[in-house]
Amino acid sequence: MGSNKFEAPPVTEMQAPQFKEFAKEMVDYISNYLENIRDRRVLPEVQPGYLKPLIPSEAPQQPESWQDVMADIERVIMPGVTHWHSPKFHAYFPTANSYPAIVADMLSGAIACIGFTWIASPACTELEVEMLNWLGKMLGLPEEFLASSGGQAGGVIQGTASEATLVALLGAKAKAIKRAQEEHPDWEESQIVAKLVAYTSSEYCACQLLFKSL
Repeated sequence: MGSNKFEAPPVTEMQAPQFKEFAKEMVDYISNYLENIRDRRVLPEVQPGYLKPLIPSEAPQQPESWQDVMADIERVIMPGVTHWHSPKFHAYFPTANSYPAIVADMLSGAIACIGFTWIASPACTELEVEMLNWLGKMLGLPEEFLASSGGQAGGVIQGTASEATLVALLGAKAKAIKRAQEEHPDWEESQIVAKLVAYTSSEYCACQLLFKSL
């Protein structure tokens, strides 16, 4: 009698030789894409739901060859791409991209560190501090805004405007709590937090973040 237990099919893991071949093919594809992007229609002509009939309805049980994956890029993906780097694209602003940045993404993906603390990746942490110091100097920020040996200033890289807004809110909150504790030493932090009010603008990307202790 056969077993009803589901047995996952063997997965063929890509090894270094296949990776090198695949990566070279991808580099060629990217180069050709960017060099000839002006020949592509900027805005896709597809309708919502176009992609569903082009791919399996369920996740495949077996991996595909990278050659098939490359073929699917043109067959499935490119018909639905809005080409932000096209010289004919005038909607928003071009995404920050370049050949050196693409190569840097490859190295970053290979190292794959998560620099949430210094020890998690000292080089990642310290490089971020120094690069943002460079940026601060380029912008002409006062010295007190730059990273110092005492850790009293400096910047961090955020992935999105939403993350940056959250960090600004948390900083404003911490500052307001500290000020309230100095003025009212007998207050518990929970009491202070309950009295905080945030004032913001309704305009996108023009947000003033203030906390006031009542």
